[in-house]
Amino acid sequence: MIIAADQPESWEQTARAFTAAVEDGRLVLPLPGHGRTRVRWAALAGLAESDLSLARLAEGHADALAILDELGGPTPPAGSRWGVWAAMPPGPSLAASFSDGTWWLDGTKQYCSGARVCTHVLVTAQTPDGVRLFVAETGADGVRPVPGTWPAVGMAGSDTLDVRFSRVAAEPVGPPGGYVNRPGFAHGGVGVAACWYGGARGVARLLLATARQRDLGPHGFAHLGAVDIALRTASAALDQAADDIDDDPLDRKEAGPRRALRVRTLTESVATEVLERVGRALGAGPLGHDAEHAQRVADLTVYLRQHHAERDQEQLGRLVAKEGTTW
Repeated sequence: MIIAADQPESWEQTARAFTAAVEDGRLVLPLPGHGRTRVRWAALAGLAESDLSLARLAEGHADALAILDELGGPTPPAGSRWGVWAAMPPGPSLAASFSDGTWWLDGTKQYCSGARVCTHVLVTAQTPDGVRLFVAETGADGVRPVPGTWPAVGMAGSDTLDVRFSRVAAEPVGPPGGYVNRPGFAHGGVGVAACWYGGARGVARLLLATARQRDLGPHGFAHLGAVDIALRTASAALDQAADDIDDDPLDRKEAGPRRALRVRTLTESVATEVLERVGRALGAGPLGHDAEHAQRVADLTVYLRQHHAERDQEQLGRLVAKEGTTW
């Protein structure tokens, strides 16, 4: 078999789609808490149903614009493509220091989605006063994506690499701790769940199509029924959360963290159930012979691990114990 030498890698294909979506205005979404949050999340879910890697870049871009609006950051240049690089796992880290009237970034940032396509990023870094958020231009001297730092098949199109910063000038956005201590941090967390929900819809699509073409037998139809209930449950939770955010955008009721933990945990559980039931209903055939479906399964499996599993459940439990609930 001959493979064309100029065949683009998956990240290059996604980068082109992301660039086109920014340029044609498809990613100009309603800001969370401005009365049309359902529309925002429906757009993200729709992208995720088709292409989770593209949705990952779109969600980061849309989240960055919302953060800049909330924290009073600079106005994004026309056509600019943004990411939010805020993961702080164990291992290499990024630090910011102030000298000569400028903040400078040095070190390595992990899990940088859109490493080679974003033009600007909001990136967290450790400072003497705590973690702060900064704007940086990815085209600046000293910004170097590290090829080969995402060898996985799942979410390969999102171009999520380590990025090294060597004395890169940056502009602070908000005060120390401002990134996580703002109301929009919880709102944005639910937006990620909208992508998981859309990805689960994409995986479930094959089961529905197959059931409409042939008799799946009692067990197959039982799995489809359970998938229908699960997806509708997640959809209802996302809609309710959107309405609650629009009713209290500044989170004066202090319900944001609990809301985000509940919806994210529920949606992760639903998406995991969809993966399990579709696999059990259809067997190995689609995973071995349907490249599009197999990629969706791989992408969703990886993307769901952005949820912190039992750690998030523990955090929710502690909040419920402290603040009570309305069961």
